[in-house]
Amino acid sequence: MAHSSRRPATRRRVLVTGGAGFLGSHLCEALLGLGNDVLCVDNFYTGAKDNVAHLLANPHFELMRHDITFPLYVEVDQIYNLACPASPIHYQFDPVQTTKTSVHGAINMLGLAKRIKARILQASTSEVYGDPEVHPQTEDYWGHTNPIGPRACYDEGKRCAETLFFDYHRQHGMSIKVARIFNTYGPRMHPNDGRVVSNFIVQALSGSPITLYGDGSQTRSFCYVDDLIRGLMALMNSPAEVTGPINLGNPNEFTIRQLAELVVEMTGSKSEIVFEPLPTDDPRQRQPNITRAKEILDWQPSIALRDGLTKTIEYFASLGA
Repeated sequence: MAHSSRRPATRRRVLVTGGAGFLGSHLCEALLGLGNDVLCVDNFYTGAKDNVAHLLANPHFELMRHDITFPLYVEVDQIYNLACPASPIHYQFDPVQTTKTSVHGAINMLGLAKRIKARILQASTSEVYGDPEVHPQTEDYWGHTNPIGPRACYDEGKRCAETLFFDYHRQHGMSIKVARIFNTYGPRMHPNDGRVVSNFIVQALSGSPITLYGDGSQTRSFCYVDDLIRGLMALMNSPAEVTGPINLGNPNEFTIRQLAELVVEMTGSKSEIVFEPLPTDDPRQRQPNITRAKEILDWQPSIALRDGLTKTIEYFASLGA
């Protein structure tokens, strides 16, 4: 029988937009580990080649510099749409581009998925709930956002992207998945992204004062990156009728002060904790209800905060942070 150069039937071609970012690089790694061909697309606005440098030698990995606010023409079986700056410092730097990435990017990726009949997953966010009046947040909560505030470029951009996904699904019968991602942390976070875990670790390792906004009583729920990536893949490969939105995050809630004290303890830092005013529209509470993820995807986080922080601190220490 003649040798065929075609891919094995089980190997999927998977596009990851924002694939050189924090979450995207971990997702690319996990997809390659399962034997897929992975096309990583990134414009390197917040992503970095260093995050995927170790994958470049893999013959099943391809890296493409591209901005998804422009159309993309490729042939793939699945699309994970992760492209968008996700920390306030980065998304507020160029708010118009942030909205374009969420909205034009969604239109372009949905158009691609429609044309090639690919299944597509949108990395949405807990920010669609805004500063929530319901606690913990369930997927049927419509949210409490400020459409004209400084965070709106991200919050409303992601809300509009969800609208587009469900309209493409209803209008064109497309196979969509929408994941609402809650605070996630781990190696390859951007050291200067202004997020609380990376901020505290970088400050603690350098002996700088640890800045708490408000009185430190506001809460967050921290999900380690490996758990989150498992959730994204479980949603992507769930039955077609499961569209989401589905919350993915760790329901264990901590105050920001507890996190700061834990980081100081684990790094053996001499940093003192200082208090600054709370930023505009900063949510007071953030905790996912993950009942839907447990029941539909059989998914829940398994990595405790202390264990995840150990790996994250090691990463930042290796950078000389």
